[in-house]
Amino acid sequence: MPTNKNAQLRYQILDRCFSDFTHRYYIEDLVDKVNEVLNDMYGTDVQLRQIRDDIKYMRDRVTYDAPIRAYPSGDGKKCYYRYEDKDFSIFKNELSVKEVETLRSTIEMLGKYRGVAGNAWLEEVISNLEYRFGVKSNKENVVAFDQNAKLTGIEFLSELIDSAVSHTPLEVSYKSYKGMERNSVVHPYHLKQYNNRWFLFGLEEDAKYGNHITNMALDRIVRFSRRTDIAFVPNTQFDFSTMFDDIVGVTIPKEEVKIERVLLRFDEDRFPYVKSKPIHPSQVVVYENEHTISLMVKHNKELESQIFSFGSQVEVLEPRWLRQRIAEEIEQARKKYSSVKIDRAEGE
Repeated sequence: MPTNKNAQLRYQILDRCFSDFTHRYYIEDLVDKVNEVLNDMYGTDVQLRQIRDDIKYMRDRVTYDAPIRAYPSGDGKKCYYRYEDKDFSIFKNELSVKEVETLRSTIEMLGKYRGVAGNAWLEEVISNLEYRFGVKSNKENVVAFDQNAKLTGIEFLSELIDSAVSHTPLEVSYKSYKGMERNSVVHPYHLKQYNNRWFLFGLEEDAKYGNHITNMALDRIVRFSRRTDIAFVPNTQFDFSTMFDDIVGVTIPKEEVKIERVLLRFDEDRFPYVKSKPIHPSQVVVYENEHTISLMVKHNKELESQIFSFGSQVEVLEPRWLRQRIAEEIEQARKKYSSVKIDRAEGE
């Protein structure tokens, strides 16, 4: 039987159906499964006769010699198709049914980033996966990611990743929150996402203060260019797989900051939430009845932000200096609210 441009794809789809011992695929189901992919990828479909011819071709000893068997259903009126041998596949190096399902879930997750500025490369990757394995993501919206559509700098992500992988120094223009812009050479090492923002870590050249590790938020990068005329300084000091183990967030404190035990007591209603969604991997429940947990972390601004995010439902017990610091911040906030004067009546 002569093959056409869609033949190999049809065989892949049918092969997975015949290998799936968790479902029963009748001839009409096989037609639907094949057409589902063909319609999505090419806008075409095939008829039942074509699928019967495909089954015949796959059974042929000269070609695949596939042990496809028609099993009668309970009423004896219809037959479903399946391989007699559970381990058989005409594509020995292809994915199993379980692996296909995992791949479909992966494509579903990656697909959420389609259309994001700077992610044109991702479109190509997803399309190649879909074509190669005949797998499309579920059209139902079953997964959602917390994305900030207005976040700037995300368009730099793919090129910054490539620069880090290819060990290419960068000339970066970076604007601080105070509005001051600085230009410097950065040797990119690592990119990390936290709280819906992306951060670039690398070695920043500084003639005044000396070279140092830097943490740049992508939404604060104004522009950058590659410096192929400068030798890349490799990372020999930092292990990014463990670098964030002792902190909350991405701000690395100075070396003299030590790891401390932070003891937090929560309101009864908030405690189950904190238990199910730990603030940090070191979190341990110290006193269940008193709704108290402990963290072993270095102090940074993200730790304080996490504490303040719980509002009045948390109390810092230890260390004493942090308890005092939080208390002072709360007092400053109280003063601001107590001094507010309502000059206009509501609705005026």
